[in-house]
Amino acid sequence: SGLNVLRIINEPTAAAIAYGLDKKVGSERNVLIFDLGGGTFDVSILTIEDGIFEVKSTAGDTHLGGEDFDNRMVNHFIAEFKRKYKKDISDNKRAVRRLRTACERAKRTLSSSTQASIEIDSLYEGVDFYTSITK
Repeated sequence: SGLNVLRIINEPTAAAIAYGLDKKVGSERNVLIFDLGGGTFDVSILTIEDGIFEVKSTAGDTHLGGEDFDNRMVNHFIAEFKRKYKKDISDNKRAVRRLRTACERAKRTLSSSTQASIEIDSLYEGVDFYTSITK
């Protein structure tokens, strides 16, 4: 590819550099970096002093990520729909797909707001589904 690799750094160090933590002057600092991805969750503790990064500890869960939040929300709202309307949408792929899309959108809204609305016209058997979720 024609690239001259100078150094390979780990993801938490890259995140710290991206946020400019290497530019802040002063005494030694301990920094916690967490990375919640689509399918994994990673946490690292770094010490930064004079532009030198030292990873002190790292841990994570390879089975926890944004998709897990989506799945929990979908299951929650399937149960809510069943409770409200006495109808089970879980075997209807189209309805579940539409609900999942709305849940993903609501999850992103909750990143910056305390509440998100879910509004799906004719979700299942002509029933409109309107609800909300809070942090």
